[in-house]
Amino acid sequence: MPPSVTLINRLKVQLKLSIARLRMVQQRDEAMGKTQRRAMAQLLEAGKADSARIRTENIIRSDITTELHEILELYCELLLARAGLLESPTCDPGLEEAVKSIIYAAPKTEIKELQQVRALLAEKFGKEFVLAAMENSDGRVSEKVVKKLSVTPPREELVQGYLEEIARAYGVDWPKRPKELGEAPEFVDGDIDNDESSGGDQGQKASVGDLPADSKEAKEREELSHATPPRSIGQDLPLHVNPPSPSTDNPRPKVTLNSMELNSNKRMVDAGIAKKPEDKKGGAGGGVPDLNELAARFAALKR
Repeated sequence: MPPSVTLINRLKVQLKLSIARLRMVQQRDEAMGKTQRRAMAQLLEAGKADSARIRTENIIRSDITTELHEILELYCELLLARAGLLESPTCDPGLEEAVKSIIYAAPKTEIKELQQVRALLAEKFGKEFVLAAMENSDGRVSEKVVKKLSVTPPREELVQGYLEEIARAYGVDWPKRPKELGEAPEFVDGDIDNDESSGGDQGQKASVGDLPADSKEAKEREELSHATPPRSIGQDLPLHVNPPSPSTDNPRPKVTLNSMELNSNKRMVDAGIAKKPEDKKGGAGGGVPDLNELAARFAALKR
């Protein structure tokens, strides 16, 4: 007798509720796992490694349960996507692993919605099908589900790996390791020879200062050290001009006379106010100008 439509609809509803509940539980376990890991890091930092090692087993078991919930969630989504195949009187081979895995794992979990799915599947496929799934007599239950539901304690290597990973994630130095100073630098023969040659040159330079006091070089060096530059250098010059600094516009600057000053001097000579250079050197018109000559010069300027 084919199953009623009401059973399939109820099964779909329970599958949707199971998926939502599984996701909610996974988020809760993830948040609790972060808190527990932080507590383990504090224990390791305080030096309580034995206590942290025992409590780490709870974290490992919680992670295993979370992985189991992820697998069951995938199976529920598979049954929901292929709900049309559940209408046949016998279980489809493509859904047998998912159905038997849910029937096998549902009583061992805290998800009540998943247990409702198991009850509906048992009502649909019969008591013998459920017993075969619970005993896993035909081996159709997923090996991952069977392994994650086992109650064997975690291996010591797994616990040690968890502790080291927690310590690394929270910046705790555990287990205590000696600080690495790094490898010694490697020298080749050429570097050693260069060092020796440079050291020899420095030794020669240093040895110059250790010359005998009566030698000629020692006397010359002593005279140069006491010598001072003459103070009269630069004082006799009437004018000192600093050369302009080079720039991108004028990379090679040169000192030139101001053209405005040259023009003004020329105008004064033309006007008669200033004498020409040859007149100043003792020419015919040299000497102090008289009053008439000065008046003539000022009259020329007024023009």
